[in-house]
Amino acid sequence: MFPIRDHNPSGIVPVVTWALIALNVAVQLYVSTLPDRAVWGLYGAYALVPLEVAQGRGWGTLVSSAFLHAGWLHLGGNMLFLWIFGDNVEAALGRLGFLLFYLLAAVGAGLAQVLADPLSPIPTIGASGAVAGVMGGYLLLFPRARVDLLLFLVVVVRVIPVPAWIVLAVWVGGQAVQGALVDTSGGGVAYWAHVGGFAAGLLLMVVPWLRRGGPAFWALTHGAPPHPEAAYGRLAPTRVPVVRRR
Repeated sequence: MFPIRDHNPSGIVPVVTWALIALNVAVQLYVSTLPDRAVWGLYGAYALVPLEVAQGRGWGTLVSSAFLHAGWLHLGGNMLFLWIFGDNVEAALGRLGFLLFYLLAAVGAGLAQVLADPLSPIPTIGASGAVAGVMGGYLLLFPRARVDLLLFLVVVVRVIPVPAWIVLAVWVGGQAVQGALVDTSGGGVAYWAHVGGFAAGLLLMVVPWLRRGGPAFWALTHGAPPHPEAAYGRLAPTRVPVVRRR
């Protein structure tokens, strides 16, 4: 079960969102052409290493690490979430404001990972912390925007619309639980970077939210987007022929 789209048209051409996706894809294309030794050299220079940052070195990696990924699946998942939620946050903040927001969320996510495991020498990479910040900002602005989840039940596929606050709260709650329970000292998912990025996005969005009226904005919109939502048709029926049992 994962989100595929929201019903919240932004009304803009999300130039920065698309540019960030394009830049991440371009970096991954470049990395995929390198031999393993060069890839590890790239990680050594630009990945976030909590131990180094805790010792006062490699501060630039708080940003550069957000443009490196461990593979195409890692990249694809992050860019899917950015594509769904990024355009609305960009519309709310403006292009320059959104770019600054994204980079600050990446920094917040990296610092959270450093605080969670300051002695770790393991390189940390991925845009997920910055994207989590976008999700945190989206939650504050549009908690009741509808998000379509694609649900797979063996051979049955369904699209289920769910309020954004449920999708995002379940996601960040799951990250916090796994961060508390899963031992990642030997590597794995940087759960606390996700939680830290989400929290950073929430905090960074407080001022823009208050400028819109804060609780009064929520009371006016009931947490839904203040414009007509996008409508989508049903999924087309499958063309795979049904084979009956005899």
